[in-house]
Amino acid sequence: MAELPGQARVVIIGGGAVGVSSLYHLAKAGWTDCVLLEKNELTSGSTWHAAGNVPTFSSSWSLMNMQRYSAELYRGLAEEVGYPMNYHVTGSIRLAHGRERMREFQRAKGMGRYQGMELDTIGPDEIRSRYPFIETHELEGALYDPNDGDIDPAQLTQALAKGARDMGATIVRFCPVTAVRRERGEWVVTTEKGEIRCEKVVNAAGYRAAEVGRLFGRDVPMMVMSHQYILFDEIPELKAWSEGAGRKLPLVRDVDTSYYLRQEKYGMNLGPYERNCRAHWATPDDPMPEDFSFQLYPDDLERLEWYLNDAVARVPILGTAGLSKVINGPIPYAPDGNPLIGPMPGVPDAFEACVFTFGIAQAGGAGKVLAEWVTEGATEWDMWSCDPRRFTSFAADRDYAVAKGMEVYGHEYAIHFPRHAWPAGRGRKLSPIHDRIAALGAQFGAYNGWERANWYAHEGDDISEEATQTFDRDGPWFARIREECHAVRDAAGILDLPGFSRFRVQGDGARDWLSSLITGAVPKPRRIGLAYFADDKGRIQTEMSVMALAEDFFFLITAAVAEQHDFEWLQNHLPADAEISIQNVTDAFSCQILTGPASRAILREVTQADLTQPWLTHQSEQIGERWCQLVRVSFAGELGWEIHTKVEDTAAIFDAIWQAGQKHGLKPFGMFALDSLRLEKGYRAWKAELSTDYTVLQGGLERFVRWDKPDFIGKAALLKEKQVGVMKRFAVLTLDAPGPCDVPYMSTLWHDGQIVGETLSGGYGHRVDKSIALGMLRSELAVPGQAIEVEIFGERFAATVHGDGPLWDPQNLRLKN
Repeated sequence: MAELPGQARVVIIGGGAVGVSSLYHLAKAGWTDCVLLEKNELTSGSTWHAAGNVPTFSSSWSLMNMQRYSAELYRGLAEEVGYPMNYHVTGSIRLAHGRERMREFQRAKGMGRYQGMELDTIGPDEIRSRYPFIETHELEGALYDPNDGDIDPAQLTQALAKGARDMGATIVRFCPVTAVRRERGEWVVTTEKGEIRCEKVVNAAGYRAAEVGRLFGRDVPMMVMSHQYILFDEIPELKAWSEGAGRKLPLVRDVDTSYYLRQEKYGMNLGPYERNCRAHWATPDDPMPEDFSFQLYPDDLERLEWYLNDAVARVPILGTAGLSKVINGPIPYAPDGNPLIGPMPGVPDAFEACVFTFGIAQAGGAGKVLAEWVTEGATEWDMWSCDPRRFTSFAADRDYAVAKGMEVYGHEYAIHFPRHAWPAGRGRKLSPIHDRIAALGAQFGAYNGWERANWYAHEGDDISEEATQTFDRDGPWFARIREECHAVRDAAGILDLPGFSRFRVQGDGARDWLSSLITGAVPKPRRIGLAYFADDKGRIQTEMSVMALAEDFFFLITAAVAEQHDFEWLQNHLPADAEISIQNVTDAFSCQILTGPASRAILREVTQADLTQPWLTHQSEQIGERWCQLVRVSFAGELGWEIHTKVEDTAAIFDAIWQAGQKHGLKPFGMFALDSLRLEKGYRAWKAELSTDYTVLQGGLERFVRWDKPDFIGKAALLKEKQVGVMKRFAVLTLDAPGPCDVPYMSTLWHDGQIVGETLSGGYGHRVDKSIALGMLRSELAVPGQAIEVEIFGERFAATVHGDGPLWDPQNLRLKN
C-alpha cells in the first residue's frame, strides 16, 4: 500500500470512478505529481453498486460531449493501460410513446450527428427487428444509439487507477481526510496517516461531497437519493437467442414510463426512476453514517411494483425470470441533476468533481474536464451546465436541495420543454412587488432562485403545467406574449427584474485595471457601456454592463446566474498590490425596465430627471421621494430606461410608475416577451451566444474591440485570429416558412447537404412576424441574403441569413429617440 507523501501538486479526495479518472487525466496532461486519497477502498461509494450503463444521449450539448468522450475513451482503455475490462457495446433503444418524445429524439439525433455519432430514429417495426422480445403497443418509435453499452464500474476504476499509477501518480487508500487549512498560499490536507501539502485540492467525494465541502467552509448544493435496480435470474429463451446471435440485446429505456431494462449475462437488470422516490440522510433523524463503504439500504420493492409490471408487459420474457438480487444504494443529486465540475466557489485553488448522478457514463469526460480546469484554468468545451458556480447560496438549503433532487430523480427521463417550469423548490427569492404582479396575472419562472414573470395570463387562459409540456410555439402564452411585445412597441411596458448581479469597483487605478480586462473602451463618467471579457484564447468569458460613476468608480452589472462566476473572474484578476476594492452588492438593489415610445411621457409625470439625456447615459434621480438610478438603455430595443433602486424602494417606485402609466397604455411584460424582443435586435444572451465555445470575433463583437489600446486579456489570440481569418461567425436568421415550432438550441444548420453551423437561440419575433434563430455559421455563408436550411426536430426548413445586425429598427432610431 502506498505511503502518504508529504507534498503533491494536486490532492484528489475520493476514489470513485470520477476521482480516479481525474487523477488519470491529470497524469496524462503531464501533472504526475498528484495524489488521490480514498477513505476506504477504491469504488467503495456509489461506484461499487452502480449499474454501469454508458449512454451517449443527452439533451445538453456539453453533457453529450462529455459522455461521447467517455464512450470513446472506454473502448480503447483496456489495451492502453493493460488492464482487462468487461465493456459491452450493445447499442440501445430509447422508446417513445408520443409525438413530443419523438421530437426530442430527432433533436438529439441532429446534435449527435454534429458530434460525429450515429444516432438514428426508428419505427416500431425496426424496434422489433432489433429486439425480438419486445411488445410495441403504444409506441410511436425510438432512438437507436449503436454506441451505447455497459461497463463493469470496478474494472473501469481499476483500469484508470493502473493507468494513473503507471504514469507516476499516487493513490493512498484507507486514508480519510479529517481537515484542511490554507497556509502560505498552499493547502495542507490532514489525514489519519499524517499531513500532505499541495497547490490544489479536488473534492471528488461523491455522495460524501457535502461533508468534504464543509472542511473548506463550502455548502455543497446536493442531496442523496435511494436508487434501486433489480437483477433477474437466467432466462433460457434469452440465453438461446444470445448464443445464437453472438451478442447481447440492446439496452431498452422506456423513458416515458421511466426505467431501463438491460441484459445481464443471460438474465436481466431493471432500473426504474420512480416518482414515489425516497431521499436518504436528509433529516436529523436519518443522519449519514460515519462510514457506509460497500453498504446498501434495505430493499423497498413496493416502490418498484408498478414499473416492474409495466416492464413485464413490454418484454414478457422478464415475467418468466426469478428475482435474483435487489441493489438499493445512495446516489447524489444536485438541484438540477447535473454534476459539479469546476472551481469551488469562493475557495482558492480548490475544485469540485462530485455529485454525479450518472458517474460511470460521465467519468471519462469528467476527468478530462477537471484536468483542464486544474492545468489550464479553462475547458475545451463550455461546461457551464456543470460549473459549481451556477448555484448561489440559496441552493445549498437542505429543504430546497432535497425537493429539487427528488423532483429530478422522479422525472429523470423527462422532456425539457422550452416553456415548462418545474414546480418544486419555488418561491426562494421574491421581489418586493411579487404579489402586485401576481395579481396582474404573472406566470413565474425561477432565475437563480428569483421569481420573475415569464408572461401575463388573462382570465380563462390555461395556466396548467400540462399546457406547457409542448415544443409548439402556439400555447396559451403565445397571444399574451404578442400583446406584451406590441404594448412595448406601441406604448410602454414595465418588467420587474429582480436579481441582477452587481459589483461595486472603485479605487486608484480601477479604470486602467478594467481596461486591461475588457476588449473595448471603459465608459466615461455618467456613461454606461457593454464590456466583453475574453480569456487568453480570445473566447468569450462574460459580458457586463459597466456604469461609470466617476473616473475610478464603477458599477458592473451582469446576469443573475452569473453572480459567482463573474465576481470570481474579477477577484482572480485583481493584482495583489492593487488599491482597488470589489464589493458584491447584488442583494442591496433591484431593477425595473420601463420601455416603449410612451416611456418618456410616463417618467415626466414622476421625476424631475433630465429625460433628454442620450442613449447610454445614466443619472442619479428621484421618483417621488425615493432615490433611483435612471439608465438610458433597453434590452427590448425601444426607447427606455432601466430603473435601478434599493430593494426597499422597489414597490413605491413601481406604484408611482404604474399609476402614471395607465393613461399612456402601460402594460406589464415578462421574460418571454423580453426574449422575443432581444432576438429581433440580435442581442446576445449569456451562456447562449456568449460562451467560451466562441471567440469574441466569432461572436460578431469586433465593434467592442479596441485594437489600438494597450494589451488586454485575449488580445494576442484575437489579433492572430483576425489575421488568419475567422472560421465561423454569429448570424441572425429567419425561417422562410416556419413550422409549428421555433428553433431549439443547438439545431443544425445545413447548406448544399453539409452541416455548416448551429443555432444558439430561437423564438418568434412579434414585431417582425418571423420565426428567428441566432446562430454560428461558416463565415462565407454569414452574409445577408444567403439561403440555408435549419434542421428542426429532423425536418429541414428554408431560412435566410440577415448578417449580424438587428431585424427590428436596424438603425436604432427608436432606441435613440
